[in-house]
Amino acid sequence: MREKIKLSGVPETMLQTVYARAKESSGRGAIHDAKAEELIEKLDYDFSLADKDTAMRSGVIARTIVLDKLTKSWLAAHSGAVVVNIACGLDTRCYRMSGYAHWYNLDLPETMAVREKLLPESGTISQIAMSAMED
Repeated sequence: MREKIKLSGVPETMLQTVYARAKESSGRGAIHDAKAEELIEKLDYDFSLADKDTAMRSGVIARTIVLDKLTKSWLAAHSGAVVVNIACGLDTRCYRMSGYAHWYNLDLPETMAVREKLLPESGTISQIAMSAMED
């Protein structure tokens, strides 16, 4: 059974970005994001607007390529590091990377409630539900 998701405003953008990565991964393949593809298959959501927004999709893919390259390079030089992914949304980079000791995904509580439902973490990947602006 597919998971019905109802979001609006800024939280809804996390569905658009994961969809863009999944579509690219299963299509042209400039990136490979099996976790995003798996996640999209689980969702009952109308992605028709995301399909029409090619500029957004291109930006997401470009950003993903750049940040993946920078993250891989940094982790290669700092093996065993602890990573904190601030404002993670439904980012799946932690599944594409290796070499870290622990990966923390941090976002607002309402965002993390969705993430926990769709991407429950354990082991070397943890969730932190809070604002990055809090002490």
